Amino acid sequence: MTQSKSNSKGEIDSKRGAASQCEADSLSSSELTRYSRHLLLEEVGKEGQLKLKQSRVLVIGMGGLGSPISLYLAAAGVGTIGIVDFDSVELSNLQRQILHSTENVGKKKTHSAKARLLEVNPEIDVVVHEERISVDNALKLIANYDVVIDGTDNFQTRYLVNDACVLGKKPLVYGSIFRFEGQATVFYPPHGPCYRCIYPDPPETGAVPNCAEGGVLGVLAGVIGSIQAAEAIKLLLGKGQTLMGRLLLYDALEANFDTVNLKRNTNCPLCGNKPTITTLEETNFVCSSEKGSKSEANEKANTEVIGKRQSADDGENFPTAITPTELSDLIKAGKSPYLLDVRSIEETMICNLANSHLIPLPELERRMNELDKNEDIVVYCHAGVRSHHAASVMRRNGFKKVRNLTGGITAWALDVDRSMPRY
Repeated sequence: MTQSKSNSKGEIDSKRGAASQCEADSLSSSELTRYSRHLLLEEVGKEGQLKLKQSRVLVIGMGGLGSPISLYLAAAGVGTIGIVDFDSVELSNLQRQILHSTENVGKKKTHSAKARLLEVNPEIDVVVHEERISVDNALKLIANYDVVIDGTDNFQTRYLVNDACVLGKKPLVYGSIFRFEGQATVFYPPHGPCYRCIYPDPPETGAVPNCAEGGVLGVLAGVIGSIQAAEAIKLLLGKGQTLMGRLLLYDALEANFDTVNLKRNTNCPLCGNKPTITTLEETNFVCSSEKGSKSEANEKANTEVIGKRQSADDGENFPTAITPTELSDLIKAGKSPYLLDVRSIEETMICNLANSHLIPLPELERRMNELDKNEDIVVYCHAGVRSHHAASVMRRNGFKKVRNLTGGITAWALDVDRSMPRY
């Protein structure tokens, strides 16, 4: 791999600034001490440690996976670590996002991360990219890095990062976690497959819950993130056997590791012999998140227009969505609709709306006979995606007065009841 030594003007913001070429080609006395356990390894030694010092790695996502990834890369002496995130630290993050602390709640994750990484190793450079990775900036973001590591938690970004790395010819270290299971591999066509070779099409919206909805064992992020960091270091050193062409699976409940062999798909639309994807484009998938989604934003805009209309008994002009504030006003006025919660029973133990009725989404179709098709019903979930799907299914089955709570119970906690626990 070609080592990039050029930095965009004003991009690098660290305690020591850009190192001179002379400094980059040698190890200081403090570095010799700091990395002494690496220097004792024949596979690393001084030459390998200098490779790490001269390397540049981009970590996308400063959450559960990004925490151990970036901490171990910093400790290992990777010279430049780029960190990408746009979110702020929340209390519910701290169960797994060990990069941040209680005092960082409310701060930008990139600010918290940079400070902690430089505490671990002030000899490195930390490049902050405080932005959401998108079609417009993805190729530019990865351009100056040798290895890209995906620490994100949604399908839309995974496809985007994968596509950018294939088009930009960068190795991608992939990892994901959910509940008690995790997986990791390395994507680097043509040497091995890409993400689209394994998962050609994204799942349907709402079909797969994210960690905020299904939960995740906090320590699982440490296991998978550490494996990702190890894979990146091996790529930079050019040593050992990476996970390229193999998918590592870990089941924390059963304490079991397994490996599945992966093959590059010669018909892959991105990295195959006759690719049809030659430019970056948004993957048609909307992932649920605590902040809502594009569909929710559109739904909210729609609510602002049609929500002002009075409900019609025939249901034809009945609004399809309602905001938390509008629902709160109805409840205060003694006109509360029937509240239908389609989350899991575990989620309801954290928080719920008073006087609501639980029918988890997977059970909805077979239990619809429990509901009155003529009643005014508001459906809610965590962030509005599952309930949007549920409301659509109900309308197709003859429910004419059913609305989705825009933004879900998370939006209720933000806009109506700030004392309500969030997850």
